[in-house]
Amino acid sequence: MSERKVLNKYYPPDFDPSKIPKLKLPKDRQYVVRLMAPFNMRCKTCGEYIYKGKKFNARKETVQNESYLGLPIFRFYIKCTRCLAEITFKTDPENTDYTMEHGATRNFQAEKLLEEEEKRVQKEREDEELNNPMKVLENRTKDSKLEMEVLENLQELKDLNQRQAHVDFEAMLQQHRLSEEEREQQEQEEEEREAAALVEESRKRRLLEDSDSEEDAAPTQPQQALLPNPTAILDEAPKAKRKVESWERSVGTFGSSPQLSGLVVVKKTDLGRSIQRGGVLPAAGAMKNGQVAGPAPQTSGTSSLSQLGVYSDSEDSSGSN
Repeated sequence: MSERKVLNKYYPPDFDPSKIPKLKLPKDRQYVVRLMAPFNMRCKTCGEYIYKGKKFNARKETVQNESYLGLPIFRFYIKCTRCLAEITFKTDPENTDYTMEHGATRNFQAEKLLEEEEKRVQKEREDEELNNPMKVLENRTKDSKLEMEVLENLQELKDLNQRQAHVDFEAMLQQHRLSEEEREQQEQEEEEREAAALVEESRKRRLLEDSDSEEDAAPTQPQQALLPNPTAILDEAPKAKRKVESWERSVGTFGSSPQLSGLVVVKKTDLGRSIQRGGVLPAAGAMKNGQVAGPAPQTSGTSSLSQLGVYSDSEDSSGSN
């Protein structure tokens, strides 16, 4: 395996290349090559279209007894992709193209026909000028006239390009941008006006509601004036004290709130001692730790129950004495 990678092989001293037998192959032998269709064609058998660039495994052979300036001409055999009919075409080195032989027809090509027509017209003109000198002058006059027309058209195109070159696209863009800004400013002003109108409308509505509320509240003001003033009691003169009835002095008023928080149950012995000493009942809450604080003035705020208790105790103590 390593021998096939060697570039220089060994030739013995007695090597004679003339003794190597030559392989004799026919001149029209065929090779299988991979190629693409050089032009659009249509199969004559089934009508299938074969487009340019379609790949085929074709057979290639050298055309016998045909050449162009010493260049050989090759023929190719392909098969239709639909009906497998054989299609052949060969090279055309004279026109740098390919020529269809049989099995298919080449599709219409306007460019190729136009080139062929131009070549034919040019050849006819050369033949006419060769034998007719007046025709040569006439053709030169036509060529000069055509050249002048071409120059005039070229000058018009140049003027048009210069006219377009003077157009300031930046100024156009700037103008367009300014117009956009003006339109935006107008829209903003319109929005501000609408907002101001809405604010004014809401303010008017609020004023109307306030006026309606004032009208509704106006009749109630006299009634509010009849209410007493909280500070009027300071300006009034002191009222005369109501005469206290005898039964109220002994029993007490029914509307007064009882003050029972400072009441203390007094023993009979303490009551008797207090009566003997001063003849006056000590006030409730004046005794503390068995000591009598002294006579306390009677108040109208004492409850009726406490007064009754004191009287009952005093009678019992006097009876005992």
